[in-house]
Amino acid sequence: SSGINAEWPLRPGDNHTFVAAELNAMRQYYVQIVPMRYQKINEEIVLSNQYSVTHHHKAIDLNKAARGEQSGLPGMFVTYDISPLMVEVIEHRRSFTHFLTGVCAIVGGVFTVAGIIDSFVYNSYRAFQKKLELGKVN
Repeated sequence: SSGINAEWPLRPGDNHTFVAAELNAMRQYYVQIVPMRYQKINEEIVLSNQYSVTHHHKAIDLNKAARGEQSGLPGMFVTYDISPLMVEVIEHRRSFTHFLTGVCAIVGGVFTVAGIIDSFVYNSYRAFQKKLELGKVN
């Protein structure tokens, strides 16, 4: 389980129960673990892990096993895969200049689109006026 109270799901196996419908069954769990370093905005550092769980279920035919055919062993098997890489998450606040740059970009984009629309309307109106003067409008 993870030591961080975060918004994304970090505990996919919590509260997971499984009851096999068959008498002989094989349940395999593959757990992938990724180390994580989480630095909060107040400089507090939390070392934790993220993990994902994949599971497979297979009914075991003991008659095949008695004949020497491959069928698997009944039971629950867990395989761990620990990643050699670490995920680092650092919280930080954006500066006022970053906010100001974003606002300027939005305002500039609005003016650019308005200019394109104005140019299109103006040129369309002029072309229509020329056709009207020449009498080519039906």
